[in-house]
Amino acid sequence: MQDVPGIIHWLNDGYIGTAIRESTWLFPIVESTHVLALAISIGVLIWFDFRLLGISMRYRPVSQLHEQLMPVAMTGFVIMFITGVLLFWSSATKTYLNEFFRIKLVFLFLAGVNALVFELTTKRTISEWDKAPIPPARVRLAGLLSIVTWTLVIAAGRATAYHF
Repeated sequence: MQDVPGIIHWLNDGYIGTAIRESTWLFPIVESTHVLALAISIGVLIWFDFRLLGISMRYRPVSQLHEQLMPVAMTGFVIMFITGVLLFWSSATKTYLNEFFRIKLVFLFLAGVNALVFELTTKRTISEWDKAPIPPARVRLAGLLSIVTWTLVIAAGRATAYHF
């Protein structure tokens, strides 16, 4: 068995972790909110990624969709992140030791890197490909990597829940 850092035990055994875990209503509310926020955030993001791939909404400027969809995706992501932290807190020790949780974190990190690269580099040239029905390869790659990494985050997250 792996060593578990003291902070993990403190989170797990403290008042908040215990309250979430043992509450009749709190854990289901946090978990349901997490799943709903995930559906909103990633659902909207994948819709945008389909545009980046040139699969859907080919004649809508990418900049227009980005402006409309990203605030919704980010709101969902913030809620998903907060509730994810609370879910971790409720079973910190088991989750920390779960291999699928570690896989989830790796793909979550990769999804974040992909988004950051898109926002800081790829999007800088948006004026060149904004209205193209099929964007350049690097843009399509960003959309594909987003779909793949978020799918793997979700799959690993579900596996985490079923392998305690």
